[in-house]
Formats: sequence, C-alpha cells, structure tokens
Amino acid sequence: MLSPALCELTTTDDLRALARASLTRCGVDIDALAGAGSSTITARTPITGEDLFDFPAADAADVERAVDAAHEAYLRWRTVPAPVRGGLIKRLGELLAEHKADVAHLIGIEVGKISAEALGEVQEMIDICDFAVGLSRQLGGRTMPSERPGHRLMETWHPMGVVGVISAFNFPAAVWSWNLAIAIVCGDTVVWKPSQLTTLTAAACSALFDRAAREVGAPENLNITVPASGADSQALIDSRKVPLISATGSERMGAEVAPRIAARFGRAILELGGNNAAIVAPSADLDLATRGIVFSAAGTAGQRCTTLRRVIVHEDIAEELISRILKAYSGLPIGDPMSESTLVGPLINAGAFADMSAALEQARAEGGTVLIGGQRREGPAGAFYAEPAVVRMPRQSDIVRAETFAPILYVMTYATLAEAIEIHNDVPQGLSSAIFTLDQREAEQFIAADGSDCGLANVNIGTSGAEIGGAFGGEKTTGGGRESGSDSWKAYMRRATNTINYSAELPLAQGVSFS
Repeated sequence: MLSPALCELTTTDDLRALARASLTRCGVDIDALAGAGSSTITARTPITGEDLFDFPAADAADVERAVDAAHEAYLRWRTVPAPVRGGLIKRLGELLAEHKADVAHLIGIEVGKISAEALGEVQEMIDICDFAVGLSRQLGGRTMPSERPGHRLMETWHPMGVVGVISAFNFPAAVWSWNLAIAIVCGDTVVWKPSQLTTLTAAACSALFDRAAREVGAPENLNITVPASGADSQALIDSRKVPLISATGSERMGAEVAPRIAARFGRAILELGGNNAAIVAPSADLDLATRGIVFSAAGTAGQRCTTLRRVIVHEDIAEELISRILKAYSGLPIGDPMSESTLVGPLINAGAFADMSAALEQARAEGGTVLIGGQRREGPAGAFYAEPAVVRMPRQSDIVRAETFAPILYVMTYATLAEAIEIHNDVPQGLSSAIFTLDQREAEQFIAADGSDCGLANVNIGTSGAEIGGAFGGEKTTGGGRESGSDSWKAYMRRATNTINYSAELPLAQGVSFS
C-alpha cells in the first residue's frame, strides 16, 4: 500500500533544462556529445524516474587507448616539480568554487541528493584541492643515520604512473576529486571510470579539470574519463600500465576486482561496504544523539557508505531514545531534492527499493518489528521515494550483518559496554562507527585497540560526514584502503631508499669484510 503522495516535483523538462545549462557553463556541449559514439548511456534522474540525455559510452578499446594516452602524459608529468603540479590543482579548486552550484545541480539531478548535501559534496572537492596544494610543497622522505662513516641514508618518494579511479553513484564527484587531487600533485595521471548512473556529473568535472590544465599550461590527458560498462572497464583493472586502482563500490565488486589486481602485482585502494553502528550509552546527551542518528541514518536516503545502519543502545534508555527517533522520523520531509524544505530525496532506482523491501521482510522473519517507515510514497511510476524505516531487532541476525543500501535503521539493546562493542564488531564490514557518551572512560575504551574495529571511530558525532583532513577508509570487507587526508598520499607514490657514500672508502654494512 502506497503512503501519501509527494508534493509536486520539479518536472523532467525543468531538470533537463537545468542540467543542460549547468553542463554548458562547465564547458560541456551535451548536444555535440549526443551523437559522438556508436553506443550510448542514457542519463536519467531518480527525481522523476525519467530519461534526460543520451551520452556516448566507452568500450574496452576506448579504455585501452585512454590508458596508453594517460601513460604517455605521465612520462612528462612526473618530471614537473610538485609545487608546479599543485598549481594545476589550485586552479581546479578555483573553478570548482566558481561552478559550485552547477556541479551541485548535476549531482542533485542524477543522484537525488538534497541541495545542502550536493553543495556539501562540491565543497568537499574544493577542500581536497586546498589540502593537495599544501601537500605539493610537503612531499618528503626521511633522512636516517647510517652505521657507516661517510654515508647517509634517506628515502625519496616518486610518482607511480597511471591511477585508475572507479567511483560509485552516491558520491559521483567527491571520490574522484579525493583521488585526482592527490594523484596529480604526486605526479601521477588518472583514468576515471565513473558510475554509468552519473555520467553528466563526470562530464562536468572532467571539463573543469581540462580547462584548469589548459589555463596553467599542463599537458593533455592528465585525467581521462571513460564512461564504460563494468565489462568494458576490465581493461583498466587488468592493465599493467595502471599500477594503482582506487575502486569504490560494493563488497561483491571488491571481491572480484582485488584478486585480479593482485595477480599482476598491482596495488589497490578499496572503499567497499559499510555497515556502520552507533553505541548510545546511559550518559549520552540524547538530544545530540538523536540529531546525529537521524542525519546519519536518513541522509542521502540511506545511500552513503557511511550511513548509520545499526543503533546499539543501553537497555535503560532504549525506550526514550527510540521514542525520540520515531518522533523525528515521523516529521522528515520526503520529496523533491531540489526543494529547500526536503531532507530525504529518492532512492536511486527500482532495484534499491526492491532491496529495501526484501531486507525489511527478512528482518521480520528474523524476529524484527518495523516501528516506522518502509513504504513507498506515491509519485511518478519510475521514481522511488521511500519512508526511512526503523526496525527493533531482538538480536544480531543475518540481515543486520548485511549492508542494505537504503534507509533502514536497526535498533538493538545492550547491558554492558563490552557487550555493546562485541555486537558492534560482529559484522563483516568495518568502515565507520560512533559512540554517544559523556563518560570519558567509555569514549576512550571505544577508540582503543580492543574497541571499535573500524577505520573511522567517532565520539559524540554520527558515522557520516568525514572531513578531508583525515584518512578515509575502513577495515575487514570494507577493503582496508585510505583516501583523502593524513598520509594517504603515500599510496599514490613509490618509495626508494637511498644510500649515499660521500667518503673515499667502501665499508660494508654489518661490519662485513670482503677484500
């Protein structure tokens, strides 16, 4: 049974016109592209569920040509001084700031993100450009003392080559920028395989990068975008000219990709599934916890890798917290993401809603009770607006251990912190985590070695909304990769240890004599 109908949506014609105008301002002529390829991808919008434009698709041969061209560009780019490479990223950041609304419009149109989140994604791109520009003057190795007189030991870091970037639909621009900004200042080049669901956003971002490269006099083909299918992108995964693959997607995708990269001794940065949880302790500020939980669980319609999917609440405060969450959920504005009043937009497509429905059915079969949500809002036939769901679970179960890319929040209770951490860690994934507590001992225990086993462990904030200054990524089936800030730049470079003899003698290490 359908829930109440949505308010009037922006029409497909209006969305098509907005997309065209945004693309044009970013330097993309969508009409010229429409007939450029023998095979096409149809860009659609989840807002109305209708098609927008046909876009040329790349095939396996196109991917191979892109890799070859990016490799040739790398041979030149690697010798450019790093601060000069940073100048290119500085200009890209300026162009992204100038076209922030344009890129955000395209993200909203193709993904269904509300305006605030779409603008936030572009700001994240601008921020990583700032970070990378500073990094371009700080790429340095260590100098170590040598045991031999007249010798010096040091490390140098060098570019690796072509970086293959495979991104998912839910962050169609930010994930590319995390990889691109760092790779470019490190001296690498990029071949980008975007999601086929977000080709318009990818075209706009690529056009802005190409413009930045022209304006600073950088070589061509430092970034090449190949909107290929999964099958045609295998050439990128298998190429020995691509020493590093950074792939964002499902655990299933990672399990298929990782062995192929390893088989050719390539490197991988994998950002895969996230089944993120928050522990809510008896001392928690429940107002703060409720706000953090609701945004993390319902934001982006549950389609973030860092979406909160599990709440583990102390049994003494469970009823109070659940009551607060249900009250917040009952008032969530669901509908047109282009409207400023909307907080929850559409699911990406019919498959996402089918997965959500199947997960709720399995949760019921495993003893769960759906407290609110799960219904589809009445609207366009091809659009899928779902009410975020809260499910009370009596225990950890198969469905709770699985990631469903939809707005479902499972709530369980605990008696001791040790029990809560055990429940928290009892899933295959290990991306993001949180605890809400005003007890310092509990907070410290959660982030200690025997606490959360995730790559991100937060205190008194939700699981989503990571800043670019810290390395982003997770453990276990999340893949173990790290992108963005901290020292994640090291994944994009190769290290060499140098021994320099400035003496007239030739002593051997460890006192070995060979005369």
